[in-house]
Amino acid sequence: MATHTAVAQQAQKRSSELNSALLNGEVITQIQPHTTAGAAVTATMHIPLTREQVWQQLTNYSRWTAFFPDITRSDVTAVLSPQSKRITQAACKTFLMLSIAVEIKLEVAEIPQESIRFSMVDGGISFRDFAAVLEFNDLGDSTELSYTVQATPSIPVPGMFLEQAMKYDLPNNMRHLRQVLLQG
Repeated sequence: MATHTAVAQQAQKRSSELNSALLNGEVITQIQPHTTAGAAVTATMHIPLTREQVWQQLTNYSRWTAFFPDITRSDVTAVLSPQSKRITQAACKTFLMLSIAVEIKLEVAEIPQESIRFSMVDGGISFRDFAAVLEFNDLGDSTELSYTVQATPSIPVPGMFLEQAMKYDLPNNMRHLRQVLLQG
C-alpha cells in the first residue's frame, strides 16, 4: 500500500512539474513509436487564450500559412459536413541544404473545441502515410494544446533521423504558432 501511495505522489509531482513548465512557456515533446522509416512526435504547449479563442483561429485553415512558416498554401477544397472538410496543403522544407516541396491532401475531422484530426487522402510523391491530431484541453482559464504528427516519407530517410528532425522542428513551429495566435 505504501508503494502505491509513493507512486501516486510521484505521478502527481511529475504532473505538477509539467504544468509548471508549460505555464512558463516551455514546449514539451515526446517521441512515440511509428514505422521504421517514419516518425511520430507530440508537442504540448500552453496558450494564454481560452479554448474557444484558440479553436476559432485554428479552424481557419487558410490561415495555417501564418501559423506554420513551412506551409506555403492551405486551402479548404471541400466541406463534407459541418465538422468534416478536405484541405490541400503545400509546404517547402529545407533539410540539410536540400529544399523539398510537398503537397498533401487531407481529410479533417473536427470535434468542436476538443480535437482536429487530419488523415491523409493523397500524399502524392511525398508521403506513404501522414496523420496529425490537435488536442485542446483547459489549463486553468487558458489552453493546453497538443499536436501529434506521424509521417512516413516516400523518400528513404532513417526513422531515427526523421524523429530527431521532427523533435527539433515541432517545438519551434509550436512557439511560432503561439506567437501568431496571441497576435490574433
